[in-house]
Amino acid sequence: MLVLACATAQAADGIDITLANIEASDEGYRLRTVYAFDLTPGLEQAVQHGMPLYFTTEIELTRPRWYWITDDKAVSSRRTVKLQYDLLTRIYHISTPGSVQQTFDTLEEALLWIRRPGRWLIAPKGALKPGENYNVTLRMFMDREYLKKPLQVDALNNSDWRLTSHRKTFTYRAE
Repeated sequence: MLVLACATAQAADGIDITLANIEASDEGYRLRTVYAFDLTPGLEQAVQHGMPLYFTTEIELTRPRWYWITDDKAVSSRRTVKLQYDLLTRIYHISTPGSVQQTFDTLEEALLWIRRPGRWLIAPKGALKPGENYNVTLRMFMDREYLKKPLQVDALNNSDWRLTSHRKTFTYRAE
């Protein structure tokens, strides 16, 4: 029972990647993910006061090479999602580069969109060799680099501002 309580407490402190897979499509290769996390009280308060938060997802696909020390890096990509609350209109905004801005009435609705993002095009068709196995490394974190400089210093020392996942690794066979 104590182990279960510790595991639950640890999951509440970070981001858990509950689903991650790559799907081949006509445009290329798309990443499908589902995350589980809650904002810490400090982050929730910051959002309520109009401070934008940025969540970055990084993915890397490498192909093992038996004849070389390092693996061949086939794909390396990152995407950042911005969450912001407008104090005047009392609406939450989610924006991702290259897509339309989404608006939500509640923080929970906005976080649901971040936890279950749409399929993201990580590589164009032909970037991977069909039939080859690739090692996939994926992680998501609250990106403190986008914060204003004084807040970056505070964020380094404050555990409320450290929201991150462990690196999830799996193998993908290209289609």
